[in-house]
Amino acid sequence: MKLAFMGTPEFALATLKKLLRSHTVCLVITQPDRPKGRGKALVPPPVKIEAINNHIPVFQPETLRDGKTHDLLKKLNLDAIVVVAYGKMIPEDMLNIPKHGFINVHASLLPIYRGASPINRAIIDGQKTTGISIMQIDKLMDSGPVYLKAEIPIKDSDDAITLSEKLSNLGAEKLPEVLSKIEKGTTKPEPQDHAKATDAPMLKKEDGAINWDQSPATINNLIRGLVPWPCVLIHINDIPVKIWRASYSIQEHNMMPGTFLKEKTGIKIVCRGGFIILEKVQPAGKKIMDAASFAQGLRTV
Repeated sequence: MKLAFMGTPEFALATLKKLLRSHTVCLVITQPDRPKGRGKALVPPPVKIEAINNHIPVFQPETLRDGKTHDLLKKLNLDAIVVVAYGKMIPEDMLNIPKHGFINVHASLLPIYRGASPINRAIIDGQKTTGISIMQIDKLMDSGPVYLKAEIPIKDSDDAITLSEKLSNLGAEKLPEVLSKIEKGTTKPEPQDHAKATDAPMLKKEDGAINWDQSPATINNLIRGLVPWPCVLIHINDIPVKIWRASYSIQEHNMMPGTFLKEKTGIKIVCRGGFIILEKVQPAGKKIMDAASFAQGLRTV
């Protein structure tokens, strides 16, 4: 099939690499380079780097609504456009340009977790399974009919980083099967049950605020679900500290939730019905370190 590919972050790379081995990808559309780091140097998206390395033309529009992307795609006579974590809604007037429309790899078992943060929300909510849905894009957010769903377990050891990698590979593995059936005309997508839809809105910095008067498992799910951004943010001796990894213990006590306890092995924090045990942290302005090393530099907490 003659395809264009729309995607931006690392999550999209596995699918792009898979497509390059089996189809003609004649254009990659990705988000513009963005400033990062203290020097605010422009950094290209991972998908752009992969496209350039494979000598594929790259288009980076600030908006899809000025007509330029529409006109460019119309000239290409495409069979389909594959979308993986592009980051913007596709305008309705573009949806019928490719012969088979826009095919999206979404990181949830639709109709649950429609939106920008399905992986994070599944972990935060304590789900035991998740998966990918390969769907036809329509004019609304992740509401189009679904060609295929594939499910995997969420392990207790998973965080949003590890689960993202698993789902990225799963989507890349399953997409060629769907494209082959679309090309042969042997599959039709099934409408979603919209009454069962749930939302996974874009993460905000405020999501990293924490209420210690919750169970250990609930708090640990939040920590796991918010890496690598925005991370749960706490303050120890007025030092802003991001939590990258923790564990927990369930134990009855009469201590105040939110109390910090320094121990030889690091720091644990009192919550309702137990403790959160810090394992990997990142103090402001420093690299990620193990919590025991960070605790050694503290006189008290």
